[in-house]
Amino acid sequence: MTEHGPSHGTAEIPHAAPLPDKGGDRGARLLETERQAERPVLGSAARWVIAGGTVIAIGVAVNQLYNLRLGDYSMLEGMYLHLLAGLFLAMTFLCFRIRGGSAARIPWYDWLLALATLVVAGFFVLTSDEALNFGWEYAPPEIAVWFSIAFYLLILEGTRRAGGHVLFGIVLLFSLYPTFAEQVPDPLSGLTQPFRDVVPFFMISSEASFGIPMQAFGNLVIGFILFGAVLQYTGGGRFFNDLAMALVGRYRGGAAKVSIFASGFMGSMSGSVISNVLTTGAVSIPAMKKSGFSARYAAATEACASTGGVLMPPIMGATAFVMASWLGMPYVEIMLAAAIPSALYYFGIFAQIDAYAARRGLKGLTREALPRLAAALREGWSYIFVFALLIFLMMAFRWETTAPFYAVLLLLALNQLRRGDRFTLAGFVDMIVSVGRTLAELVAILLGIGMIVGAFQATGLTGPLATELVHMAGDSVAMLLLMGALTAFVFGMGMTVTACYIFLAVVLAPALVQAGLNELAVHLFILYWGMVSFITPPVALGAFAASTIAGANPIAAGWEAIRLGAVIYVAPFFFVLNPALIGQAPAGEVALALACALVGIWFIAAAIQGFLAFVGEFAPGIPGLAMRLLLGLAGLAVAAPVGLPGLGQTMLSLIGLALALPPILHAWRRGRRHAGGAAAARGDGTPERRGWL
Repeated sequence: MTEHGPSHGTAEIPHAAPLPDKGGDRGARLLETERQAERPVLGSAARWVIAGGTVIAIGVAVNQLYNLRLGDYSMLEGMYLHLLAGLFLAMTFLCFRIRGGSAARIPWYDWLLALATLVVAGFFVLTSDEALNFGWEYAPPEIAVWFSIAFYLLILEGTRRAGGHVLFGIVLLFSLYPTFAEQVPDPLSGLTQPFRDVVPFFMISSEASFGIPMQAFGNLVIGFILFGAVLQYTGGGRFFNDLAMALVGRYRGGAAKVSIFASGFMGSMSGSVISNVLTTGAVSIPAMKKSGFSARYAAATEACASTGGVLMPPIMGATAFVMASWLGMPYVEIMLAAAIPSALYYFGIFAQIDAYAARRGLKGLTREALPRLAAALREGWSYIFVFALLIFLMMAFRWETTAPFYAVLLLLALNQLRRGDRFTLAGFVDMIVSVGRTLAELVAILLGIGMIVGAFQATGLTGPLATELVHMAGDSVAMLLLMGALTAFVFGMGMTVTACYIFLAVVLAPALVQAGLNELAVHLFILYWGMVSFITPPVALGAFAASTIAGANPIAAGWEAIRLGAVIYVAPFFFVLNPALIGQAPAGEVALALACALVGIWFIAAAIQGFLAFVGEFAPGIPGLAMRLLLGLAGLAVAAPVGLPGLGQTMLSLIGLALALPPILHAWRRGRRHAGGAAAARGDGTPERRGWL
């Protein structure tokens, strides 16, 4: 959802051709924004204003989170959040034009809108004490009503510019919903309120625009986005790419395996699928094509790897921090819970890539073309040390709100000791402007979708709606999960991941929890299915972005991405039905569930690609296809999170292993014949390697 600008020291990214606008204007706007982020787009005055505003906002956040009490004054949370909102929403009008995209020249009316935003937000900052003491969210004075209406209109325009017309339409509809809620048929009927009463509730209360989404931003997100940007600008992206190439680049399909690791690292830092594709993909996609991968497969690999990066700890993008605030639990618990599903997703991609490369005889990159592992570690040990410090502070001391700032300070200090990567003044300003642009985009979107949350709170609909959804599903957990997956996928087409998550956390999550499912697993389920649209046609923004670099047909790349990223469609059902797969069980149960899931995914990946690592290839034609279908069914049975009626989960897994024996034997026999023939052709009697590498 967000972007941080170019990674310091990375290759120049080619400008992609315009994509088919399958996801409304959001798709075209997002890609254009990401491409333009790679080159200067603002005049010097605007750059310095954005840099100055960002530094002030970060300083305010540091003062608040560390409780420094500068000037012997401590801000209330409402005052703090309104101040951040005013600064970053004003920057939105400087960063995003009225017709979309960016331009070097900022029109006079955008400067006026930015100034108006500061004035309106300043009113709420100065009156925050009075608003809290006299309950202005329910009984505002006349002047507060008019300032609330002005702030409401500014937020709507900021949301439109940063999030696109689809998100704007959804926010506008739901923000007006309380004014006609009684006329809406069940299950969406609620309490109707006048517009003049609703808007102050949105702008002043802690249950709407300044509720959980903005609270998560002010307490967690701002520090981690700053850390991710500094990490990339100081050379972290280049280091993780070199590390991945040194580790797996020389093995079969090595270029694609490098993409998995590099995109995983980068996506975790940036939280953006599109920027991840356009940065790491500019290097990995040409390397994959050069080593024998088809254009569409290279594009699909990069799209899937970049999508998974947003789901991978330790950073995971902004949505995970919103989730932590929503559930009222430490972010570390979210991070640990997401580790196993993320590992399963990447294991599924790795297994498929390995099988694809083995079946087609693709080799790895030459040793001369790869960086040395020792050299990469020697050059980049500081990044590993900083990551270790960040994780240690979060896990050992629970300093989730302040840990990223310590990590940033250490990273900047180490950067100045490195001759090749030292910041210049211009480079530092570039980084601050990039951070400001990212935070401005995020704040505009969060303020808008906060009104969706507020609409449900104002009408008292949240609880009854969950009950109605359970009733509509016929008290069937399976049907409710399918409804939830489809809903998340549809909303993920037109909304950012964070917006989609927050909306479904209000509407859908309570119904799933009410049905007896684990609350944390439910929220991760929503997050995963909100990501599916990035690799699934007709939207598939990640696949379309990668296809422009690869020179592949976008739809073909999207369908290939569906197959390669198959685990993302089934893994959420696995962990939502069996919380052991998110660590919510005794250690023995977690280990057993993980082992079964890995074996099951290995079988499914082999069935999709027609090659089983360590065993061999399936025969072409009907016999081989039958064996592959049987192996896929066996994989689902082994990894099944629950048993069937009259059949326990353990017994079902054992049946799955038994079903896998005929396909394994079939592939093993063909593998022996193929290896024997290859050895005879070489004349050295050496069998061909059939393992992972």
